Amino acid sequence: MAHKRRIALLLASAALSAGTLGLAACGGDDDSGDGGGDLSGEIIVDGSSTVAPLTSAAAEAFNGENSGVDIQVRTSGTGAGFDVFCAGDSDIQDASRAIEDDEIAACEQGGVEYEELRIASDGITVVTSAQSDLGGEDLTLEQLAAVWGPDSDIDNWSQIPGGSFNDVPLTLAGAGSQSGTYDFFNEEVLGEGPDGEVIEPRQDYSASEDDNVTVRAVEGAPGGMGYFGYSYYSENQDALKAFSLNGVAPTPETITDGSYPLSRPLFIYVKKSALERPEVAAFVRYYVENATALAEEQLFVPAPQESLDEDLAKLPEA
Repeated sequence: MAHKRRIALLLASAALSAGTLGLAACGGDDDSGDGGGDLSGEIIVDGSSTVAPLTSAAAEAFNGENSGVDIQVRTSGTGAGFDVFCAGDSDIQDASRAIEDDEIAACEQGGVEYEELRIASDGITVVTSAQSDLGGEDLTLEQLAAVWGPDSDIDNWSQIPGGSFNDVPLTLAGAGSQSGTYDFFNEEVLGEGPDGEVIEPRQDYSASEDDNVTVRAVEGAPGGMGYFGYSYYSENQDALKAFSLNGVAPTPETITDGSYPLSRPLFIYVKKSALERPEVAAFVRYYVENATALAEEQLFVPAPQESLDEDLAKLPEA
């Protein structure tokens, strides 16, 4: 199961050598500026369940040489996490979408200034059970909109317009309303209403901010359809099948080059005031400098190196 695999991966990350992830930000020399074992303090991270495994892996590896730093990674979802972050109650916000206008205003009102750092890439992957016999492996965004739209009553694969799927009952599972995956999927698939508001999906589906819950829901339903970040699919390819969208399969290559229709960047947001604390500055620099290796270890798609270089330029000097 996905959650067991993630525990194993996080334990492995804790044992990663400096040679694997690099010495730039977390070396073995206590006088190295920002990576010494004498660092201490508490770092609070909240937000996206999609990004959390990557941040947890970074924290585990960083703690291998900085055990005095207590890094707490919470997963209230991107939307709820921004509520916490903009109130000043967390140091770092994991986000599976960019910050929105109302959240920017909330941070301004709360006096929270931040840096936006892109740390990986992702593609929302639409899946069914590996045991499903549906008669097709490709969907269009228009078909997804027909299935997930607020007025949809489609409950059988054969009812999907423009398709030739088999007569199989359809059940749905996906992200809850506090998830950035929910926001991104609905905006890209369902679009906006006449007043510019993002259209909300039908409500008769199994919703959760925890993507592992969605994985389990789809695994157990021969006619299920669900969606979540690509890494959750990668970990469960023995139990899940991914659909191509508009003829493009989700792969690291199509996600990186943006040809996969539901490609997206993943972010962390860091309070500027928190970056003045040495333990936060050290951890964030370590995270960004080793983001590619961490992403590969955790089955994420790495961010473009150009983007990571731009992130590093935003951070305090080591």
